[in-house]
Amino acid sequence: MFPHGLKISISVNIAILLGIAMILTDFVMLISAQKILLESEISRAYLFISAIENLLISDGSWEKEMQDPVCGAGLNNFLQDSGYICAMTADSRGNPICAAGTRSAFQTEIQSVVREAVISGNKITRSFGTARGIFWKQRQYLTVSSPLFHEGKLMGGLVLMLALERVYAPLRFTQQMLSVYILINIIVLTLIGLLRLSKVTVKPVQNLLKRAEEWSDTAEFFFLNETENNEFSQLSKSLNRMFKRISEDKVVLEATVCSLEKANRELKQAHNDVIRAEKLASVGRLSSGIAHEIGNPLAIVIAYLELLGRDDVTEDEKKEFIARAEKEISRISVIIRQLLDFSRPSAERPEIVSVHDLIKDMADVFRCQPLTADVRVELSLSAENDRVLADPDRLRQVFLNLAINAADAIAAGENKSDGRLFISAENADFPEKSDDPAMFKLIFKDNGCGISQENLANIFDPFYTTKEPGKGTGLGLSVSFMIIESLGGEIKAVSEPGKGTAMELYLPVYIEKPKHDEQQCEK
Repeated sequence: MFPHGLKISISVNIAILLGIAMILTDFVMLISAQKILLESEISRAYLFISAIENLLISDGSWEKEMQDPVCGAGLNNFLQDSGYICAMTADSRGNPICAAGTRSAFQTEIQSVVREAVISGNKITRSFGTARGIFWKQRQYLTVSSPLFHEGKLMGGLVLMLALERVYAPLRFTQQMLSVYILINIIVLTLIGLLRLSKVTVKPVQNLLKRAEEWSDTAEFFFLNETENNEFSQLSKSLNRMFKRISEDKVVLEATVCSLEKANRELKQAHNDVIRAEKLASVGRLSSGIAHEIGNPLAIVIAYLELLGRDDVTEDEKKEFIARAEKEISRISVIIRQLLDFSRPSAERPEIVSVHDLIKDMADVFRCQPLTADVRVELSLSAENDRVLADPDRLRQVFLNLAINAADAIAAGENKSDGRLFISAENADFPEKSDDPAMFKLIFKDNGCGISQENLANIFDPFYTTKEPGKGTGLGLSVSFMIIESLGGEIKAVSEPGKGTAMELYLPVYIEKPKHDEQQCEK
């Protein structure tokens, strides 16, 4: 797995580096050897020309001797012994005199070279043709031309042509031998390098990997220190220190997590206690109104019971009195049930509830209070989808808190004799959450005294209240804020002194997923 992959990677990289180094060395060496051989051939050609110059121009009758057939045959013998394939002589004006050796396809070029050497008085080297070289296509023939002098007088010129195959052939053979040598060297040196590097790098990595896989919290020593004092030994020591710190920090982290869990439980309990305390405070304010509301039906029931005890009451009248008494008792039962529903502890189990139904139940409880005797409650519940996923008891507490605050504001304002609480519900987008259009908007709007701008920013703070001592705990809006926020909603207030207050609530609407979507999710 990992170690074998590391060995392969090391082998490939060593082989590539060795191959590149040896190929570059081979290339430079062969190119240098080719250059040296060419320079050697050129020097040999000039020596050959000098020998001919000394032999054929000894008496100064150059043109006459070169036109002699015997002389031409001698030049031919010179070529056979020297390895040159072609030679040509020219007079002092650059005109050809005699040619020897193999006729070349570059006869015109040869004549041009010797004429240029005679006219310029300089030695000239040219190459022609294309042939297979060592690594790529190169020149096929090399011509060496030089003017001939006798006692400082220009007598003519001579050009020699050499087939460069005699230079390329031994170099190609050498290249083949070097290729075999390079291949053997790469294999041998790669294996040697792999063995050495495996001992230096792969083996320590394998040891570290094995120790890391076997590591546990109870291990006293995590990694074995290497015998050599190198980077792997230092890495092993560093890993030992790191894992030791991890083990120590894990203990501290577990203790911290336990402490946070305990604090979270205590905070949740305190949060529930605050909500419960505010609910009991609201129940206390409702109790007097409930007692007053129950008193009237009880008086009616007692009167009907007294009538039933009279002898002058007919059977039909008795039945009618009993039915009326039952109706009043049912009314008392409904009032008590509403109070118990509101005051009972919340199970904290979210369920799909209808906000419209909760508002209507709250309005029924609210209307029977002496506090709201002069307050007219108007409902405009027009939301197409009023279902939300929430704890109904806590939502009921929020709505009743807002209604009680509205009644207190109306009682403290100039319109207490003509108080109005308008509750509207609709589906709308929350301006700060445009990416979630499925929101339920609820507004509690009263015509009470209103709230000043300096107090408006603090109304959701715990224990903040502008009511007289004994008439408010300062927790109603704070608790309402926490409940709405925990449901993923928002609550805000819009108010001006003397113009009433509007409390706006936004709750996420529950949308049932199609059955085929649920099946896809299960898959």
